[in-house]
Amino acid sequence: MKYNVGSIIIAGAIILLTLCLSGNSVISSSDPIPMGLEQTAGDTIAVHRIAPARPGGQGYRLVYRVDVPIAVYWRFKTDFNNDFLVENKYIRDHRFISRKGNTVITEDKYTHGPNVYFIWQTRLDPRRLRLEFVLLNPDACKEKYHYGHIQLKAEAGGTRVTQVAYFDFLGASFWAYYPWGGGMKDFLIYTAKWEQATVARLKDRYAEKNDVEK
Repeated sequence: MKYNVGSIIIAGAIILLTLCLSGNSVISSSDPIPMGLEQTAGDTIAVHRIAPARPGGQGYRLVYRVDVPIAVYWRFKTDFNNDFLVENKYIRDHRFISRKGNTVITEDKYTHGPNVYFIWQTRLDPRRLRLEFVLLNPDACKEKYHYGHIQLKAEAGGTRVTQVAYFDFLGASFWAYYPWGGGMKDFLIYTAKWEQATVARLKDRYAEKNDVEK
């Protein structure tokens, strides 16, 4: 999922940020730094910091498994006109705006961050089972940029999900390195667990067809 938590900055941020960043100013994308491993339903949720796309930004790779077939998960993930996203504790409002071919526009408001709608463009690639997303109004959301992709892969009757994102906003470095509750690792692990539980609960809704829609 795509969320903004730019306002999660607590007292002592400057001191902690200095400690976290010392000796870690560059992260190689070929050698990502593991931030957290979480066992869930016999599988592992992995969070890694990766090299930022631009100086001053941040990046992450989130990898987890959902226990539904890839066709079911694809339909779940590409159902942008849904009613379940607001069940996520970080999402206040979700709106489907338009779809033209494989390009979708949505708007979201979050429980943290600026009180504005974040306008997302998502391009679907059904053949590669890939979604590419970009924030269209970063200035209004007090971000410099935010974009990435989600890649799916069939795995032993389930689906392996890999999400990569690059972003930059005030406090991004602090959030990315903050190791406790409210930091990037905690947020992404919650996101993966929430999605695992949600797709398991709704899988019958998306199990009407036997192949991924083209």
